[in-house]
Amino acid sequence: MAHAAEAPPPSERARALVEGGYDLHIHVAPDVPRRRIDDVALAHRFAELRLAGFGLKSHYTSTAERAQIVSGVAPGVRAIGTLTLNQAVGGMNALAVEIAAREGARIVWMPTVDSPAETAGRTEPKPGDKVPLWASLQHELHSLGLSIEPVRVTDGDGRLLPETRDVLRAIARHGLILATAHLGREDTFAVVDGALEEGVQHIVVTHPEFPCQDFSIADQVELARRGCWLERCLSTPWSGKTTWQHVYDGVRAVGVERSLFSSDFGNPDYPAVEDGLALWADGLLGAGFGDDEVRELIVGQSRRLVET
Repeated sequence: MAHAAEAPPPSERARALVEGGYDLHIHVAPDVPRRRIDDVALAHRFAELRLAGFGLKSHYTSTAERAQIVSGVAPGVRAIGTLTLNQAVGGMNALAVEIAAREGARIVWMPTVDSPAETAGRTEPKPGDKVPLWASLQHELHSLGLSIEPVRVTDGDGRLLPETRDVLRAIARHGLILATAHLGREDTFAVVDGALEEGVQHIVVTHPEFPCQDFSIADQVELARRGCWLERCLSTPWSGKTTWQHVYDGVRAVGVERSLFSSDFGNPDYPAVEDGLALWADGLLGAGFGDDEVRELIVGQSRRLVET
C-alpha cells in the first residue's frame, strides 16, 4: 500500500461502513515524540466523520484525566483514557493502575518501549539502521545518565511476578481492558493465563503480527481460544513489519468474533489518523471480506469492548 504522501483517500463505502466505530489505539499530541495531530483537533475530525471515539495512548503517562477533557470538545465523540506500564509510571505498578482507573481510564497496556522483547532502545544502532521514534528517545535518555531497565512481568522461570499479579487484580477489580502491548510470546501467554486466573474479563492481544511478537497463526488461534481479542493494527502492515496476507490469514483463522481493528496511527509519516479505520475497511473489502464482516470487525468489536 502507498506511503502517507501517496495514500489515496478511503472510499465512501468504507467511510460509511466504519461510522460509529472506535479507534482504540492511536498516538497523538500532546506527546513526547512529534505526532501528526493533537487530540482536540482529532475529536473534531472524528465528529465530522461520525466516528464514536478513540483510545488516547501514551508510552509515558496516564491519559485518563486528559481524556475526560477531550471527550467534551466534540459532540458524540468519546476519548478513552489509558495507561501504559512502562518505567515512566513505575512499571508493574498496581497503584498507578488504581489511580488511573479512578480517573476513568478504560485500557491498561503492558510494557511497550520498556518491554524486555523490545531491544531497539537498548541496543546501539548500526550505521544505516532505521531507528523508531521511541527508540531514539530511549537512547537520548540513556545519554543523560537515566537508567531505563526493562519492565519484567515474569521471573527467570517464566512465573508471573507478584507485582504483575497485583496489577492484574487491579485491572479485574475495576473491569478494565488488559492489552498485552509489546510483550514477547512467552510473557504474553503467562500474562493472559494469569489475567484469566485473576478474573480479568477483557483481554486484547496487541498487534500479534508485530516483529517483537510475530505470533504464528497457531498461537493466535490458541489465544483466541482463551477468550482474547486479537488487535490488528494498520501501522504494522502499512510500515512493512508484516504482510497484509498474514493479517488476513489470522482473521480467517481466529474468526471475526475474535479480531479487533485499530490504526496505531499518529506518526508524522503515516496517513491521517481519522482515515485509519476506513483504510482498514477498504483493505478488508479488497481481501474479500463482506460488508457485514467489515462492520463487525471495526465497529461492532470496538463498541463491544468499551461499552461493556
